[in-house]
Parts: sequence; C-alpha cells; structure tokens
Amino acid sequence: MNPAPRPWLRPQRSDPADGLCGHAAVLRTHAVRLRAAAQLLDGREPQADAFRAEVAALADRCATAADGLAAVAAQLQQE
Repeated sequence: MNPAPRPWLRPQRSDPADGLCGHAAVLRTHAVRLRAAAQLLDGREPQADAFRAEVAALADRCATAADGLAAVAAQLQQE
C-alpha cells in the first residue's frame, strides 16, 4: 500500500521569470562592483589603463546580459 501523496514535502517549482529576474539582478550587481573596482585601481601605466578597459568591457557585458534576462523574464510574465 502506497502512502498518500504529501504535497507539502515536494519542492515548490519557482517561476522561471522570477529566476531570470534574480539572475539579472546578480549580474547588475556584478557590473556595478566591477565598475567601482576599476575606478579604484591605482596606476597610470598603459597596462593599468588596458586592465581598466577590460574590466569596464566585462561590466558592460554583465549589464547587457542582465538586460537580456530581464527582457525574457518580462515576456514570460506576459504569457
């Protein structure tokens, strides 16, 4: 004899849009932190400038990815 199902023991599936929004928020936070860290770097030699440019580009990619995730989440919420 199988016991009755216990739905309170089953993990709740989260809304995919909520998960995407959460990931977007984390990526935006990373972008802000990267930009702040790049501004704090000392040094005026060419290597420091190149490193700051790479960090800024990475921050831009994080922000772009966050925008994309947020857009997909918005589409999912409309369905």
